[in-house]
Amino acid sequence: MSDAKQPNQPHEEQHRLDKPDGAPLRKGWTTGACATAATKAAMTALITGHFPDPVTITLPRGECPAFALATEDLKDGVAIAGIVKDAGDDPDVTHGATVISTVRLLPPKSGIRFVAGHGVGTITKPGLPLGVGEPAINPVPRQMMTAVIEALCSQAGISADVEVTISIPGGEELAAKTWNPRLGILGGLSVLGTTGVVHPFSCAAWIHSIHRGIDVARAAGMTHVLGATGSTSEKTAQAFHNLPETALLDMGDFAGGLLKYLRAHPVPRLTIAGGFAKLTKLAQGALDLHSSRSQVDLGFLVSLPVCEALSPAARNLMLNANTALEAYKIASENDIDLGPSVAALARLAALSILRNAPISVDVIITDRQGKIIAHAT
Repeated sequence: MSDAKQPNQPHEEQHRLDKPDGAPLRKGWTTGACATAATKAAMTALITGHFPDPVTITLPRGECPAFALATEDLKDGVAIAGIVKDAGDDPDVTHGATVISTVRLLPPKSGIRFVAGHGVGTITKPGLPLGVGEPAINPVPRQMMTAVIEALCSQAGISADVEVTISIPGGEELAAKTWNPRLGILGGLSVLGTTGVVHPFSCAAWIHSIHRGIDVARAAGMTHVLGATGSTSEKTAQAFHNLPETALLDMGDFAGGLLKYLRAHPVPRLTIAGGFAKLTKLAQGALDLHSSRSQVDLGFLVSLPVCEALSPAARNLMLNANTALEAYKIASENDIDLGPSVAALARLAALSILRNAPISVDVIITDRQGKIIAHAT
């Protein structure tokens, strides 16, 4: 599960990333860590009558962050605590959201029960780490909250029979910016996190979403899936192959994350679709296709066998082009079509990552209007 469409990582939030070159990026805390801290504060208040503020928790790798409470309330046997999520310098759609935990005691032998409050989604499709009908609170955050509750109840000498409702005001609107609806997580966001820490540009949430998309597709019996770099190429390739929504994997720039997971969890057929520049990077062997992490090598394009017929002047123009698209246009103006060569090499690059996994691969390159300019099978 993930809240990533821009995976929990919308790049429109670049204003938080405008730091001087070389300046260190600040780490943040996952939604799961915030939910755990809020639950600890609420549970402590339910037992003692007092909210710890700040509240400190221990994360799976030993870090002990402290969280200030944004809201607190205690009455009628119900305790509520809320924490504003700080994602650090990571472009995270849930940065600034308030994660609220509401706890109340249950009858003996009820155990610990998790409930999706307003803004937290519910699982509606198989293939995710949680069953259909479960609140979208991932296993590790559940484990963290369970450990906190059991420790506090043990100290107080009471049984750990507790209902925990996690809410994120505005979460349903934020979830529309994520992949949750496609994954069958409806009604809001997912409570995520395996380490509790958000590392800037780790892109873990996006890759997590890719993995869960593959799990859902496999559980649904899909034999053909599509990973695209963007919505234009995705729509074109989906129509070309007549694929259902469940077959669509939001690969984005993370070709490596898609291919490596498919290698271990194969689907019989994979289509990769994208624009010329992105798939040129894949053809070069790049696994992360984002502009900040890989670049098109114009010399790579000029060295393609199809370019042998170019004049020295045309080669020089290509080598000095500002973009891959400009190099493509220069070649086209000289009756050289780079698309098929790049698509074929991108396909070979994908197959090399898949190794001997039983997956057939085709690659579709589209222009910005969605027209197919190359198809390698």
